[in-house]
Amino acid sequence: MSQPKTNLVKNRRYDQGPLIGSRHIQCFLCFCCLSLCYALRVNLSVAIVAMTANNNSTEDDDDDNDFETFDWDAGTRSYLLSSFFWGYIVTQIPGGHIAQKYGAKTLLLIGVTLCSLLTLLTPLAADIGGWQLLFALRVVQGLLQGAVHPATHAMLAKWAPVEERGTLGTFCYSGSQFGTVVMLAVSGYIADSAAGWPGIFYISGAMGFVWAICWFFFAASTPAEHKSISPEEKKMIENSLGQVDSTPKVNAPTPWGKIFTSPPFISLIIVHCTHMWGFWTLLTQIPSYMKDIMGVDIKNSALLSSLPYAVMLLLSFFFIYLSKLLAKKESISLSFSRKFFNSIGHWIPMISLIALGYVDKDHATLAVILLTLTVGISAATYLGFQVNHIDLSPNYAGTLMGITNGSANVMSALAPLAVGMVVTDVTNVMQWRMVFFIAAGFYFIGNLLFVILGKTNVQSWNSPEDALAKRLSVIDPETPALLTNGEVKPVIVKENGSPQ
Repeated sequence: MSQPKTNLVKNRRYDQGPLIGSRHIQCFLCFCCLSLCYALRVNLSVAIVAMTANNNSTEDDDDDNDFETFDWDAGTRSYLLSSFFWGYIVTQIPGGHIAQKYGAKTLLLIGVTLCSLLTLLTPLAADIGGWQLLFALRVVQGLLQGAVHPATHAMLAKWAPVEERGTLGTFCYSGSQFGTVVMLAVSGYIADSAAGWPGIFYISGAMGFVWAICWFFFAASTPAEHKSISPEEKKMIENSLGQVDSTPKVNAPTPWGKIFTSPPFISLIIVHCTHMWGFWTLLTQIPSYMKDIMGVDIKNSALLSSLPYAVMLLLSFFFIYLSKLLAKKESISLSFSRKFFNSIGHWIPMISLIALGYVDKDHATLAVILLTLTVGISAATYLGFQVNHIDLSPNYAGTLMGITNGSANVMSALAPLAVGMVVTDVTNVMQWRMVFFIAAGFYFIGNLLFVILGKTNVQSWNSPEDALAKRLSVIDPETPALLTNGEVKPVIVKENGSPQ
């Protein structure tokens, strides 16, 4: 008589993947993608100085004769610098929905490749069509990049194990600071070289095609679609996310009504919007404050321009290290971790922003330190609200990111306009303090709502057809555990070999 099957769990373990695995390669490719996208986004802000150099120069410079310059006034330059965001906002939600339905790999490949092609065509567009054609080109580039953040979230939702979600997400999104720092640092040198200002677009555009080749061969939308992932790593990721290969795919319509009436998601929209109000107030208006009030010209200093982004990049990795230390303490929940880092990224900048308004002109160095701290420490939000979309709904993470990022970028456009209404005299420090108090208020309210209403458990509307019930009927007996909502649920096997 055969012995009863009291335990079907074999010695082979799937609870830990390799130290450097396919999921890390995917995140590195996403890091490079975001670096490239932000480089393509900010390249015009540096190049336009050289493109309009004759407006501010009274001397004949032989080096400038080889490259055409344009007679664009300050208003035209402002239109050109804002044109990218006109398109960027439009494709946020559609991009997230497409990435969720068809996979992020193809969407990012097409979008970034076409954006890189348009970057290569930028000098030609400015030459034959003036600022009008360049404006249209930048709008299209914004449309193409609108899906980048939602698609990246869709990738993370499929590739990042619950316990590594904050770490891998922070690493991916720190690419935006890396790309910005590199572009701000090298663009001036490229413009002064034999390549001239067109070289800024040719080099950054060419890098896009290098990335596209690597992405095509090494990226995959999900672990199941990856050709060379190890069985151990694949199983570990699927267990962590509560996925099983044979689970029927849910093709239910997106539960828009439940999404927009979910208190945790409403708080996520608000905190993303308030964050972007404060962040873009800093990036767009602080240079004017530093010049007109403190007498420090940040815009014309490559070092000072890139310093806040560089510090933000470095602090991203510090916060990753800190999150790993906290993760070792079993008493600290995922919810506490998200809200803790989000509070660091909002309430410390809130305090330093108010303090910045009271620093006098004799302490300009302190003002630069406070500015750098205010921008840099906001990197903590990568471990806070910026990955909370995946916590709430792995199935609809791309769509959720599209909704919040689209809404937040509207705030990015409104913040500078509001500053213009408040600050009627750029030399009036009291008006600037009012701007800082408004931004600090947004930081305070947004994070407060996130602390009170924010959740980290998967919401019921994530699985419209009760996919979990289907999973329980197809549990792999070799799987040591089934993880749901980030918590381990042991699999107890009956004597007949079926799970109970």
